[in-house]
Amino acid sequence: MFNPNYVITHRMLVDISRIQAVEELIRNAPILPLWEKKFKEDAIVRAVYHGTHLEGNMLKKDEAHDVLLGKDVIARPRDIQEVINYRRVIDYIDEEAKKQIGKITEQIIKKLHRIITDSILPPDELGEYRRKQVVIRNSETGEVTFRPPPAIEVPFLMREFVYWLNRYGADEIHPIIKAGIAHHELVRIHPFIDGNGRVARTLSTLIMFIGGYDIRRFFSLEEYYDKDAYSYYENLQKATNGDLNSWLEYFIRGAAVEFERVKEKIMRLSKDAKMKERFGGQQIFLTERQMRIVEYVQEIGYIQNRMFESVFPDVSEDTVLRDIQDLVKKGILKKIGSTKSARYVMV
Repeated sequence: MFNPNYVITHRMLVDISRIQAVEELIRNAPILPLWEKKFKEDAIVRAVYHGTHLEGNMLKKDEAHDVLLGKDVIARPRDIQEVINYRRVIDYIDEEAKKQIGKITEQIIKKLHRIITDSILPPDELGEYRRKQVVIRNSETGEVTFRPPPAIEVPFLMREFVYWLNRYGADEIHPIIKAGIAHHELVRIHPFIDGNGRVARTLSTLIMFIGGYDIRRFFSLEEYYDKDAYSYYENLQKATNGDLNSWLEYFIRGAAVEFERVKEKIMRLSKDAKMKERFGGQQIFLTERQMRIVEYVQEIGYIQNRMFESVFPDVSEDTVLRDIQDLVKKGILKKIGSTKSARYVMV
């Protein structure tokens, strides 16, 4: 029976505490509606780009974004399809989490794989466990670095794994620890002929969503892994060699880093405490251009008429000024001075 061997360390507890504090703050932050939409879209782009780049996808971030927007991109068909599929699988786990599903099933894991490898693998390999032995080689030296379990063992190992996933509730195993264990175990079993890393990452994210750690869908653990891919694969390898603690510390630290990065961005843009008090906890509506104005003022400290063209080169001065005057009426900006050189600053 699958029984992961690990010890909850002080470092894990500290990072989980950080995550819980941030999750609570973000959940209650008065995010303006369009900012919330922007944060979610940004998280999707980052997850898609880094989640595929981590495994050799050659698209640049702006190219991946263009693919998601439906624009024509000249690139390898597989790279384009991987980006499309990763976006689809993110939508899928989002919908599953919204259903408040009670457990993870083999059918769900196979569905993740079908979406991720659609139009990449042959139809008879989509969502199907591998039927042959595979090995993982060092891309530079050709040396075999990992030999997954024999194919004949995969169905049995997956049944044990899924049984363990659903056996313990959040009061017995913290959802983030469970997500980290699941991430590694699926990589170790390597149940599919291809796409195992992407399935493992989306499965762990789904487990966090179900466990209540979604921070309004603003985060992307894939970016943390991709920024130092060597550490990511090294820590997975340590777990496979028996040191699950190192992997869990790495995984939980990654979630803490990403959650706090999102928190800093939200606090910088929404000015949580002041806005909540000023608007009585009510959210207000801003246009995309007004969001950009507020972001600019947050970053620079003020905005003047002479700056309009550099911020909005294709928009007339009168149009930008109307947006700013509306922000003044809403109590977000205030005007200092009364001439063309007047400044608009945050209230």
